[in-house]
Amino acid sequence: MKNSLKKRGQKLAKKFSRVSERARIEGKEHIKENLIARISHIENIKLLIFEWCLLAVALIMLATAQAFWFGDSYAQTAFVDGGTYTEATIGQVDSMNPLFATTDSEKVLSKLMFATLIADDYSGHPGMGLAKSLTPSEDGKVWTLKLKDNLKWSDGEALTNEDVMFTLDLIQNPVVSTVYSANLSGVKINENESGEIVFTLPSAYADFIAMLDIPIVPKHELEDSSPKTLIEDDFSVSPVASGPFILNATQTNSEEESVIYLSPNPNYYQEKPMLSGFAIHTYEDKEAVEKALKTSAVTATAELNNKDVEDLNLSNFITKEAGINWGVFAFFNTSNQKLKNKELRQAIRQGINTSAVRDAAKSTMALNYPIMESQIALSKYPALPEFNHDAAVAKIAEITGGETLQINVTTVDSGYLPEAAEVIAEELRGLGIASQVIVYSENQDFITNVLSPRHYDILVYEIELDVDPDPLPYYHSSQASASGLNLSNYRNALVDDLLVGARETLDTDLRSRKYETFLEHWVEDVPAIGLFQANLVYLYNKNVRTFGESVKLAAPLDRFSDITNWAVARGTKNKTP
Repeated sequence: MKNSLKKRGQKLAKKFSRVSERARIEGKEHIKENLIARISHIENIKLLIFEWCLLAVALIMLATAQAFWFGDSYAQTAFVDGGTYTEATIGQVDSMNPLFATTDSEKVLSKLMFATLIADDYSGHPGMGLAKSLTPSEDGKVWTLKLKDNLKWSDGEALTNEDVMFTLDLIQNPVVSTVYSANLSGVKINENESGEIVFTLPSAYADFIAMLDIPIVPKHELEDSSPKTLIEDDFSVSPVASGPFILNATQTNSEEESVIYLSPNPNYYQEKPMLSGFAIHTYEDKEAVEKALKTSAVTATAELNNKDVEDLNLSNFITKEAGINWGVFAFFNTSNQKLKNKELRQAIRQGINTSAVRDAAKSTMALNYPIMESQIALSKYPALPEFNHDAAVAKIAEITGGETLQINVTTVDSGYLPEAAEVIAEELRGLGIASQVIVYSENQDFITNVLSPRHYDILVYEIELDVDPDPLPYYHSSQASASGLNLSNYRNALVDDLLVGARETLDTDLRSRKYETFLEHWVEDVPAIGLFQANLVYLYNKNVRTFGESVKLAAPLDRFSDITNWAVARGTKNKTP
């Protein structure tokens, strides 16, 4: 058996050897025939080979050249991270504590360095800031606020309800007297078991959300400070912040100029700003701001108006105008013996060409009523009497019995207010009424000696109308006092009820109907004449990016609502195919 297997293995080995030898011989012949034998033909096609090689090299070189020559076609210049934005403001910075911000410079600092519970968004309406939610009760008397999660101060400490309660307590402390004290007058505040902050109002207030646009200060930095000397605390010169920027350094260049350098806050609760720095240059007056612009010492400013900008002629700056919820009105002092007569006020309104007044205030939008369409949707506005000079003259002569009246127009030296006042005085003179314009500087003396005691006949003045409508401060009889804002000293019991009722209802339709009825009384009684909507005039260098065209402003500081997108540095970026 073993011999049989051995013989079979020998036969297989011999057979495998013969197959291998045959494959070797055939392979050798194949190589000789298809490779070696054809080498001799290269001589006949070498030109063709050379041409193909040359073509390949040419294609490579052409592709390289194309990439070099047309590289810019696949790239674009765009704003990138980095760079410092500089803005000129007016007013000294005596304190960086946002609870005491009064000058324009301090207000800008507060907006950039401190987050607020509620903040106007890009649509011009109240949105959530540090607050995650704010919910009113059905009757509008109780509002419940919940903070966002994982909030931090710039020093890394957690920003919590303790900081909010501490801040609100300071605001309500009469010893402290902050700029936000009136926002929380009569409001009870406590923290519930669910970790929410509860505001209990003395009466319902539909627009209470706007009252919480309040900056929060850190308890761990200020809890050991005396409320009486809070403004003098070291925090006022070296604050811990919660906004998009934090204090980097301060520098005094002269008696007229100081610079406050800010850098991005690494713990900001929203996205990081593109800017690597923001510098605020503070000046004493407009003349110093204009000088800084002419020398390109600053990037931008919001301190000038169209009238100021006209004379500057700055080719490297762009002017951006944005309507804000501020309005200019001619307020009749209804407590004045001459202007108590409603029919006289009606005749004066009919005889004043408001189009001429608005022409004097260039680039402004007409404003006919103390409630704006951007604030609330009304189904109708009452009709205003058409301008009729002759009818007005006849009516005034009938009322006065031919006696010449002296009605002066008072205003402040701000923007186009003097020009508007002069046109009104001219219109009055055309109606047979003696009139002159009295212009004051807008300062504390004006407030104390003219505004508060209502020492004027007609006042041309600008007022804030806010995000949502609430004409109560300007037309409720309770505000017709030295401490109130009822600049017409207007009194109407029906209007009082309408304004209080509108303020206290959360029913939007009912609120609209009350305001529609209020406007009917306002047009009938003529406590004021609507002139024009105020504008924010923002002058900025054409090489930077500032607030976007889609940003709606209720107030000038709302321009910072998209501050994280502002940019000054440019770089090259590839286009997306």
